[in-house]
Amino acid sequence: MAVVHEKNLSTKQKALRLNLDKRIYGSFAEIGAGQEVAAQFFKAGGASGTVAKTMSAYDMTFSDAIYGEVSSKRYVSQERLHSMLDHEFNLLQERLSEKRSDNTLFFSFADTVVALNYHKNNSPHGWIGCRFQLSPKGDFHNIIIHVNMHDNDNLLQQQALGVIGVNLIYGCFYYYENPETLLLSLMDNLTTDRMQIDMIHFDGPEFAEVDSRLMSLHLVKHGFSDIALFGPDGQNLQPSDTLYKKNIVVLRGRFRPIINVHLDMLKNGVKQYLREPDVDKENMVVVSELTLRSLQEDQDGDIIDEKDFLDRVDILCSLGETVMISNYHEYYKLVSFLSKITSHKIGLIIGYPNLEYIFEEENYTDLPGGILESFATLFSRKVKLYVYPTQRDDKAILTCMKFNPPMELMDLYRYLIANHKIEDIYHYNPKNLDVQTDNMLDLIKKGETGWEDHVPAEVAQMIKDRCLFGFPCVVLPAKTEEK
Repeated sequence: MAVVHEKNLSTKQKALRLNLDKRIYGSFAEIGAGQEVAAQFFKAGGASGTVAKTMSAYDMTFSDAIYGEVSSKRYVSQERLHSMLDHEFNLLQERLSEKRSDNTLFFSFADTVVALNYHKNNSPHGWIGCRFQLSPKGDFHNIIIHVNMHDNDNLLQQQALGVIGVNLIYGCFYYYENPETLLLSLMDNLTTDRMQIDMIHFDGPEFAEVDSRLMSLHLVKHGFSDIALFGPDGQNLQPSDTLYKKNIVVLRGRFRPIINVHLDMLKNGVKQYLREPDVDKENMVVVSELTLRSLQEDQDGDIIDEKDFLDRVDILCSLGETVMISNYHEYYKLVSFLSKITSHKIGLIIGYPNLEYIFEEENYTDLPGGILESFATLFSRKVKLYVYPTQRDDKAILTCMKFNPPMELMDLYRYLIANHKIEDIYHYNPKNLDVQTDNMLDLIKKGETGWEDHVPAEVAQMIKDRCLFGFPCVVLPAKTEEK
């Protein structure tokens, strides 16, 4: 039977249904922002049918005594959440399995949260997770999310946390057969103005086929987050944890497919970035970024071809890349986000056409201050643009030193050049300059030769073996044995 998203259910109705479901029984452990999730079940009525225990260990010494010390010394962390789930679920089974495991689906809910402080000068966020069974005495499953809370009032943040906690538990038991529906249900009775989800992780036998990369895409596609991140292994990463106080280099592209030009941009752009005196190689993260708009434009509309997306990501991950999906079409928005996470230098590797785009004033009509407002964000921080040259039809090579912005922006451009905010990538392969990704894609779709010379060998092999990007595979008929 298809899973139906019951969008009109209130938080109280969800909590009451769980309370009245005699199979479901578990514990709650909450640190920070009150015990608002457990409170929702008590307020709904019939909580004795669901709540085995609820507790909170606010004091760090108590927390360490119960769950063990945190190696990172960060108590609002995924590490602490895992230790809470491990301890509470094991304790639940140890004390109750003999009495009621034959007919009970055990669960343990946990969260560790930092809410808005008295001075309102912190960054409220939290880790939330649920460990649960889908059959009596069955294997357990985990769903873990990271949230950022935006309400400008501590009590409102507590209330929002209670809502999303109920949504998570409800989704675990009633929407687990459709992970995308489960993900969508997490924001029932909430808005992204109040809370955003920037990471989600599914674990357990029922979720063996769930692709973490698609879940990352869904977070951005559905507006739950403006950014999602995952590593070369395809596992979701929490952006703030991964990029915190790092030197960050970003190469944005469609990567359909990634070609030698992209690798040359990345190699030489990173090489120049590392020459900067304020860059630490041991503290650097290199990111390949796909924007939501580029994924939509490639499909001539709002519908994103998930296979096409995964094909690109498979190739990037096979090359060891950390991949970002963002809803930041404008570079200044990306820089604004990254600058909240790190005070270290950010390098943006761009092609010459992107430099032209950045200096087109019509792209900033939605800003009261226009292009100057965007530049105040893009260039006021420790940011540097590394520009890869391009070649015109007449073979002239275009670089940032030959770029002519509109006359009214000429002095501003000279200022940025003089202050080392924009710099050419000096060492590059001239053979790459007349290669266009779209031309390569057209050759791949037609099955014509020549494109292999402009694509990394391992990537070309993947395209042929897996018939990626429309490559026309020849399917040989199965051999039949002679009688």
